[in-house]
Amino acid sequence: MTTNNHQLDHIAISVKSHMLLRQLMKENPILEEIMRNARNETEVLVGVRNWVLEEIKKNKDAYLFYKREAHGREAFEKLSWKDFAAIRILDYIDNAGREFEDLNLRGEMAISNPIHLIWLAVTNGTGGAKPFFFKDMLMLFKQFRGEYKRTIPSREQVEAWMDRWCSGLDPRIVKLREENKERILKIIIRLIDSGEISNSKFMFSEGLSKEQKYLKALDWWDNHLFHLRFAVRSPDLLNEMLDNSLDPDTMKVLYEAEAKGIPFFVNPYYLSLLHVRVPYFAVGADLAIRHYVIYSQKLIDEYGNIVAWEKEDKVKPGEPNAAGWYLPSEHNIHRRYPEVAILIPDTMGRACGGLCASCQRMYDFQRGNLNFNLDKLKPKQTWEEKLDGLLEYFENDSQLRDILITGGDALMSSDTSLKKILDKVYQMAANKVEANKQRPDGEKYAQFLRIRLGSRLPVYMPQRVTPDLVKILGDFKKKASAIGIKQFFMQTHFESPMEVTPEARQAIKLLNSAGWTVTNQHVFTTAASRRGHAAKLRKVLNEIGVINYYTFSVKGYMENSFNFATNERAVQEQMEEKVIGKIPEQYYSQIKDYPNNADSIESEMAKLMQESGLPFLGTDRNVLNLPGVGKSLTFRTIGITRYGRRILEFELDHTRRHSPAMKQMDKVIIIESKSISEYLRQINDLGEEMDDYASIWGYSIGETEQRIPIYDYPGYDYEVTQNYTNLQEEVKM
Repeated sequence: MTTNNHQLDHIAISVKSHMLLRQLMKENPILEEIMRNARNETEVLVGVRNWVLEEIKKNKDAYLFYKREAHGREAFEKLSWKDFAAIRILDYIDNAGREFEDLNLRGEMAISNPIHLIWLAVTNGTGGAKPFFFKDMLMLFKQFRGEYKRTIPSREQVEAWMDRWCSGLDPRIVKLREENKERILKIIIRLIDSGEISNSKFMFSEGLSKEQKYLKALDWWDNHLFHLRFAVRSPDLLNEMLDNSLDPDTMKVLYEAEAKGIPFFVNPYYLSLLHVRVPYFAVGADLAIRHYVIYSQKLIDEYGNIVAWEKEDKVKPGEPNAAGWYLPSEHNIHRRYPEVAILIPDTMGRACGGLCASCQRMYDFQRGNLNFNLDKLKPKQTWEEKLDGLLEYFENDSQLRDILITGGDALMSSDTSLKKILDKVYQMAANKVEANKQRPDGEKYAQFLRIRLGSRLPVYMPQRVTPDLVKILGDFKKKASAIGIKQFFMQTHFESPMEVTPEARQAIKLLNSAGWTVTNQHVFTTAASRRGHAAKLRKVLNEIGVINYYTFSVKGYMENSFNFATNERAVQEQMEEKVIGKIPEQYYSQIKDYPNNADSIESEMAKLMQESGLPFLGTDRNVLNLPGVGKSLTFRTIGITRYGRRILEFELDHTRRHSPAMKQMDKVIIIESKSISEYLRQINDLGEEMDDYASIWGYSIGETEQRIPIYDYPGYDYEVTQNYTNLQEEVKM
């Protein structure tokens, strides 16, 4: 692969690249002089390095940060806009010639040496660098010269961006969705009458009139099983449900997806949230939802070649995962951190209420480990015995105190299955309490403090949150609290304020009434990354009693490039938009108590926002969920490909505990799947003004935010052992 990169050095650059190069040289006479006078690559690298070092040494704080002698949020916030550029140029030089495996290009090797590429272009007109590369270099040196400045938008500007986005609680939107529901139900009635679809639970008696059938179908709409039974599984039915509003090019893509074996599963309720008759006041408002349902050409092209993103999900019997943990099952327990592990049941909970186009587990759909064959996912007779063995792992681990039951989707399990799982989790936690009575202080194991359920059904299918489910959750919370479990979280995924419907609001209210705190993990897709969109979502969620938890950059490689908003945009959103919801520390003690009073959380958040004057509570952290390392937005831009795709070096989030094995894996390299130019072009196609995003080029460094105390684990009245179980500290990487 190195030979191929060497051959690229001889490829002529395009006319557009020449024009940008000419502008770069004209604006930077010192850079041009270095380029013209250098006789080889070494001289050009030394020349640029000396020039930039002379400038950065004028600011001691920036120089120490560049040398990695200053760390953390405080050091990060001392950097000037020009410092960002100087550090990036020096990092480019320090990492010149490094090879990186580019999993966006199915494992091809990428060599980063941007200063060398500029020199080749100046000297020979070669190097193969694309216009997107030169545009990035042009903006980098403008920033370094101080001509490209950053203007932080005012709160008024951010709120104006927020006001562009409707919520699903807007009466006008509610009315449009009633129209969608009527159309969808009439299609389902016709399909039942024609015999094209049938279900023993949802069928019409003989002799019913059209009106009677429609009224019966309206009753079915409130039953979550109806939405599962009649989920759309084909492009043609999807288009018909959307009143044949999909254009031929989109349908061609969907047919190709079907032929490749990518599953379709969109339930009628969620489908009713998509616009067919687009209102003037909400143009583009449903795109974040639509892009979850409609597959991209990139996804289809890559399907069959998708590789696993999560290194720690690759488990071999008897061997530790990438984080050093021994696990009893390849498919049922995932673990990265000392305190928490994920449990994935062998029930319907392994499925979802729909397939998100940017799902991080598309690899598992590709290999058939995840699917929508719901009948086959019903728990087998052996599941309860297997569950006992899995929970023994949690019971006998010295550090685990937090269990996340997910899938798939935890609420896809039936009430009966979910109750059995929770009952056994309770027994496991109780056993751990009893066993600790025999251990001396300092040798006691961590007892369970937090139970979490991961589910998108409050969004995808809020009808699932029934009084029966609420009773199961409430009863569990009551008895689990008696043995010392203090926090009960429902983690969901609202993607857009348009998903916050009257039905979703009622589901959240019911969950809160059971004593469960609802938190949101927002996936920062391209459509969801538009200015003010994430901020509006935070505001609307707070208003219905949901706490914002994480804002995740999209995971995966080229298959998710359509929905990938660059990490630079995530930092920009954090520093320019979310900042208007930053909570003063004086309120930390107040919000820390929220999980203990879930039934009053909506009114408590409203009270705090009124008292503090905040438009929303910025309790979430913008992060990328990294393979092996975990959640972090601490990175430096150390390279760039010929195509202008940046190469980021991420570090651990040092604000939280990690497996001791992580000391061997402190850095993770991510090559972004699109350039800044491509991102800006895409959002421009979505109706955005590119000038509104002008500062994005300069965000080449990120720093993970501090965790808000609301998410801290409660303390113990004893000392937990410092010893680890189920761990191999020395892991081969």
